[in-house]
Amino acid sequence: MNRKKALDGRRIIVGVSGSIAAYKAAEVVSQLVQRGAAVSVVMTKNAAEFVGPLTFQTLTRRRVLVDPYDLESIVDATHISLTDDAELVLVAPATANVIAKMAHGIADDALTSVLLSVDCPIYVAPAMNVRMFNHAATRENLATLKRRGVNIIEPGEGFLACGTYAKGRLAEPMEIVAVVEKALK
Repeated sequence: MNRKKALDGRRIIVGVSGSIAAYKAAEVVSQLVQRGAAVSVVMTKNAAEFVGPLTFQTLTRRRVLVDPYDLESIVDATHISLTDDAELVLVAPATANVIAKMAHGIADDALTSVLLSVDCPIYVAPAMNVRMFNHAATRENLATLKRRGVNIIEPGEGFLACGTYAKGRLAEPMEIVAVVEKALK
């Protein structure tokens, strides 16, 4: 029996940036796909050092964009065409670097180029060391994004990769999925 899924046919772009928390993005993507979403993944080159594009390609059954200068992207301007029918963009994990680039309009890789090209809601799930998260520059960049209408999925408190227990941990995958589901209903 075919049951309608919560996100049937909804078009979502998931951006993955270079954090150890990138492994959790695979669970987020898997859960979105299981709910019927058509998910396209865009990764930074640093993210690909943590989790390979093949992981996301296997989960989504779609090509993963990492290099905006690959031959197919040059012919097709993928960072633009990918955004044409996107209903929501989720950046998880969002590093301090990607957040800063977003706040200042820097588009020097596939992910930040996509982020400047979309005209749908953007959700950002930060993940970083507590000192980086609390740094004045990061706080200002997040405030700038909020003023522009970007939705922030607050990081959780927990064990961080540096060995500290503090705020900065990527929100749990199921929490992120719930936020996306609610936004698309």
